[in-house]
Amino acid sequence: MTVRILLADDHAIVREGLKRIVGDVADFTVAGEAGDGTEVMQRVRELEFDVLVLDLSMPGRSGMELIKLVKAEKPKLRILVLSMHQEMQYAVRAIKSGASGYLTKESAPAQLEQAIRKIAAGGAYISAEVAEQLALGAMPGASAAAPHETLSDREFEVFRLLVTGVSVTDIAGQLHLSVKTVSTHKANLMQKLGLANQTELVRYAIRHGLADDGSGS
Repeated sequence: MTVRILLADDHAIVREGLKRIVGDVADFTVAGEAGDGTEVMQRVRELEFDVLVLDLSMPGRSGMELIKLVKAEKPKLRILVLSMHQEMQYAVRAIKSGASGYLTKESAPAQLEQAIRKIAAGGAYISAEVAEQLALGAMPGASAAAPHETLSDREFEVFRLLVTGVSVTDIAGQLHLSVKTVSTHKANLMQKLGLANQTELVRYAIRHGLADDGSGS
């Protein structure tokens, strides 16, 4: 059976690389491509495919919100998140949002094939550490291990963008929210993390491995 795949990444060069990897597998075929969140939703509605390989950080709607929107549209569609983020927190949130697998962009091509094949067959592709965190979080009386785990998905997304130096105004534009709403999210997340200013926010992100490495998404 041929596995039909939609590739979603805002970098054309990344999509080309993914197409080559997928093209080398006899029973894989690329059903389409998308360069941002809006295009992802268009392809989901227009095309028939089995697996969505989704970049976590794209213009417009992205990340956990986009995963939830896709699953609301096509509940049975399998999603493999391909992300630059090594931090386990991103993987845990992605799986909780509805993704079936999580792979970092540093992974070898063979891992991508393995991940697509596994989730297309109905399985999950996550690390043992992520599986453990999901299991611990499901246990009665489970408590958050770190303050950032108490953030909502939207607060976490605002947090991630603030850490990379994006202004509140620009975040509002990227996430299609009002400046006032983003400011509220910022105030809430700062309070939850017990931080007073941007410098403390960046230090917190670095300390917990939540800061981007500057290589882009």
